[in-house]
Amino acid sequence: MPSTRNSADGRGRAWAFGLACGRLTPGPRNAITDVPGVRVGHVTLDEGAVQTGVTAILPHAGNLYRDKPVAAAEVLNGFGKSVGLMQVEELGALETPILLTNTLSVGTAATALVRHAIAANPDIGRTTATVNPVVMECNDGPLNDIQALAVTEAHAAAALAAAMGEPDGAEVAVGSVGAGRGMSCFGFKGGIGTSSRRLKLDGRRHHLGVLVLANFGRPGELRLPDGRRVAPPVPDDAPEKGSVIVIAATDAPLDHRQLRRVIRRAGVGLARVGSFWGHGSGDIALGFTTANRIDHDERADIVPLRMLNERRIDGLFEAMADATQEAVLDALAAATPVIGRDGATRPCLSAILTSGSTE
Repeated sequence: MPSTRNSADGRGRAWAFGLACGRLTPGPRNAITDVPGVRVGHVTLDEGAVQTGVTAILPHAGNLYRDKPVAAAEVLNGFGKSVGLMQVEELGALETPILLTNTLSVGTAATALVRHAIAANPDIGRTTATVNPVVMECNDGPLNDIQALAVTEAHAAAALAAAMGEPDGAEVAVGSVGAGRGMSCFGFKGGIGTSSRRLKLDGRRHHLGVLVLANFGRPGELRLPDGRRVAPPVPDDAPEKGSVIVIAATDAPLDHRQLRRVIRRAGVGLARVGSFWGHGSGDIALGFTTANRIDHDERADIVPLRMLNERRIDGLFEAMADATQEAVLDALAAATPVIGRDGATRPCLSAILTSGSTE
């Protein structure tokens, strides 16, 4: 049966293995949920050859269609099948939760988001505009029987319900959970990872949090923060392919252009862990701020918008790079063993770190 358990699932967070990144201080949970209002829910399918799932990210607990967070997207390498990014980039807003899943389940998840939005907003497509569902994906085919099309609308709805049922500031389950169940990364078991950083702006505390779906990297190219290169026990000369999705949230007031500049620095964190964004990898970042909202029913001709003093943006650049790097390592450190299609499996980085057998 699918699992919606959201408690921490894994052998340990990245920081527990000494894999903390950068000089900035993490938030209290070192997770995307350190940004007030952000919630995460998972549905995990663990049924023989079916090893997959859905992960939902809610920017806030209200009606996202009516109260849209300012958002931006950045494509580092476009070998991907995401839905909704074009409108996010054109209009600079997010109007549904974000769903992560496997490549062939994007359409199913998008339909679930449309139904979810219509249930709360019956005027969609009739007396007001249609809705832009945002779904992002990675290919978990090596471990999951992706052709089974096992993810249903009910699974996507359950992930949304799991996220909505979480209290503000809840811990985030990481590792082989939700959309991360069947993912691989640098020849190891990949999955969901998260991290955050604290910043002070005008004397007030703010956070930037990152959640990744890590399914990328050429085996043998993984780099740890101290410079060690780590390879899986069995040599593998597979090319760089797979994908990584980076979701960033902040409560700092940024406009669309500034958000795009910040999330572009996800590429710095990915490069630090050993990725060069290969031809077959879909490396995509999406970010939103809970501090700036767009009212769907706004009647004023001119509306105010707060934004960051551009001379203070380097702190967010640094936070984005460090949190992305650590979130990838978090996914690897927390991943638990999965036996999937035709008995396929991947070694867990935690076993290598525990044994001390790194270069």
